[in-house]
Amino acid sequence: MNQKKIRLPYFLAVLNAVIIGLSFLFAKIVLDYASPLDTLAFRFAISFLLMSIPVAFRWVKLSYRNKPLYKVLLLATMYPLGFFTLQGYGLQHASSAEGGILYAFTPVVTLIIASLFLKEATNVLQKLSIFLSVFGVVFIFVMKGSSIDLSNLLGISLLLLTCVAFAGYTVLARSLSKQFKPAEITYLMMGIGFVFFLITSFTSHASAGTLHHLFAPLTSGTFIGSILFLSVVSSLVTALTSNYILSKMEASRMSVFANLSTIVSMTAGALFLGEEVTVYHLIGSVLIIAGVIGTNTLGRKKELDSPIQAN
Repeated sequence: MNQKKIRLPYFLAVLNAVIIGLSFLFAKIVLDYASPLDTLAFRFAISFLLMSIPVAFRWVKLSYRNKPLYKVLLLATMYPLGFFTLQGYGLQHASSAEGGILYAFTPVVTLIIASLFLKEATNVLQKLSIFLSVFGVVFIFVMKGSSIDLSNLLGISLLLLTCVAFAGYTVLARSLSKQFKPAEITYLMMGIGFVFFLITSFTSHASAGTLHHLFAPLTSGTFIGSILFLSVVSSLVTALTSNYILSKMEASRMSVFANLSTIVSMTAGALFLGEEVTVYHLIGSVLIIAGVIGTNTLGRKKELDSPIQAN
């Protein structure tokens, strides 16, 4: 068996967590210049147009003939449309800390959905490892003094739905990897996100008479640099790699890697923003890493390079 092919999905899963963790810094920067909706419009416009270049020159060959495109549309309604929309409105009624705590439960939701729809089997040690990783994230937030305010029921409900949306995307993308190439799924996702968020943002500005504000952030070099990272690296690259990983790895095993982004975000905050790192940060990080390793090493050994992906 080619060891490089076995290790590549794990490497990309860790890389995705690093990118997502860093994206929080750049997201904070762009929100100083543009609204969340405008930011999403720029992100997916750049991502889609950039990926359209190799597609137009046939460097990346896509074929959708006789394939269930409606399933990809359903996928896109979960992520990016559902996830980002629910997250945006959820954070209007809840704190970012509450969002971080609730997002940590995504691997648990993914485990449940994957077992129901994909019949993915996980043993007791794997389940305990997933819960250990989740506990590590929650432990860090709770020790920081964060908690969930049950009076913010609307915000909490919307943020919980983001877990369901992302888990649904993970499971459906795993299923669609039998019929579509990762690039084919990604291109449609970026295109649908581009059209939806651009129309929504344009309509919002047109109704408010503020169309001139839409392109105002592009006068800032800081905004341009940050939005390019979010568009190219955080959106396009992670979408391509996620869809590739899901063609090689079970959804329940991949989802737990997302909690590594908490460690990356914490480290980036310490390095670039001077945020304090304490003992409980280190303890929580150890729990997260142990959970990720346990989930992916304590189960049945399967060949990750099985021919699940469509050719």
